[in-house]
Amino acid sequence: MSERDQGRDTYREFTEAVNMKPGELSTWLETEESKHVGWLKKGTRGGESVGHASGRRIIDLLRRKRADLTDNDYRHMRKVVGYVHRHLAQRPAGDVRDTRWRWSLMNWGHDPLR
Repeated sequence: MSERDQGRDTYREFTEAVNMKPGELSTWLETEESKHVGWLKKGTRGGESVGHASGRRIIDLLRRKRADLTDNDYRHMRKVVGYVHRHLAQRPAGDVRDTRWRWSLMNWGHDPLR
């Protein structure tokens, strides 16, 4: 598979996994729920979670033209796709509307209730 095909596949998988629009994700990232879920990098205290930072980057990626995306952007897109797929497989039982599981996924641009 050529690098061009890989980029096309990555872009398609990314836009399928990220089901929130940039404005929705931006609004979500301002909520207290968004800011209080996720994993902090070792040595980070009271800082931004990895997922929250990823959400800000996802907004940027969604707003850019595909032709302007870099190899590093595609790497992040693959990371997002992997995260979304792994966490969807760990869906807890019951109503997930107000769960940290859902909120964490939303930080990565995916609302599982859609």
